[in-house]
Amino acid sequence: MSVSSIPPVLAEVVRSGFVEGRHRGSLVVLDADGAVELALGDVTSPVFPRSSNKPMQAAGVLRAGLDLAGERLALAAASHSGESFHRDLVQKMLDEYGLDASRLQCPPDLPLDAEERETYLAAGAVRDRVTMNCSGKHTVMLAVSALREWPLDSYLDPGHPLQRIIHEVVEEAAGEPVAAVGTDGCGAPLMAIGLTGLARAYRTFVLAAPGSAERRVADAMRAHPEYVAGSRRPDTWLMREVPGALSKMGAEAVQALALPDGRSLAFKVEDGGGRALGPVLARALELMGVDAPVVGRIGRAPLEGGGRVVGEIRAAF
Repeated sequence: MSVSSIPPVLAEVVRSGFVEGRHRGSLVVLDADGAVELALGDVTSPVFPRSSNKPMQAAGVLRAGLDLAGERLALAAASHSGESFHRDLVQKMLDEYGLDASRLQCPPDLPLDAEERETYLAAGAVRDRVTMNCSGKHTVMLAVSALREWPLDSYLDPGHPLQRIIHEVVEEAAGEPVAAVGTDGCGAPLMAIGLTGLARAYRTFVLAAPGSAERRVADAMRAHPEYVAGSRRPDTWLMREVPGALSKMGAEAVQALALPDGRSLAFKVEDGGGRALGPVLARALELMGVDAPVVGRIGRAPLEGGGRVVGEIRAAF
């Protein structure tokens, strides 16, 4: 690997005043007109956006013909925390569509949220498909397949009619072809695009015409952010406290966000270090001129030693 191809440092791990680690990655910011305003690292080569693709998957379900709105549509685009209100709505939707949870092909899991996980386990609950953070997405994928009389057992096959529609949505929103198709942690097809394409996709969603599938998803997510993430999640805080913001993280330290005027960003931490997400996102928002208390809140990433704070993870750009 040449020196020029090594990603820049996006965050530093500082303990007792000593830099003990670094998180490298790539980041892009687009201005209101969609032009690249800031590019750090490689922002055009394809990456797997992981769950940052979920708004596009939800829009594909709408295009396929399932009528969703409100909390249900937000949950369709969610990486939910597995809190009781998430689990209850997933089960309610399954019942409404006449589906059994056993038909879900996402793996059984525990709540994503650490506090909720402790409560869940203390109550004697076990890993469950409904509890898995992608269960809302899988529920609506099953539901629209049943509605259209498409195969249910193969709803995650990349060649399934629904997945072909989602593939089209991703390419249209990103303004570039899908470079590769893989399998996400939940089992769903995963479309690779560049970070610039990912930022462009979020810009497409916030600027889409009212009533379009893309705008309906964006509006539902922004109106019900707790269903997109959870009570204690940065995506929720941002969409609650920054008017018009559309925000969604993905596994392996991916983040995408758009503001209502079309400014947008996307980044990936190279090593998948999720602990760097908050500081990197907060710094990018500062550079975009977002002045809100929530920015400082999500940017705080303290390090402890002996039960007290002795350092932090901080942005390095």
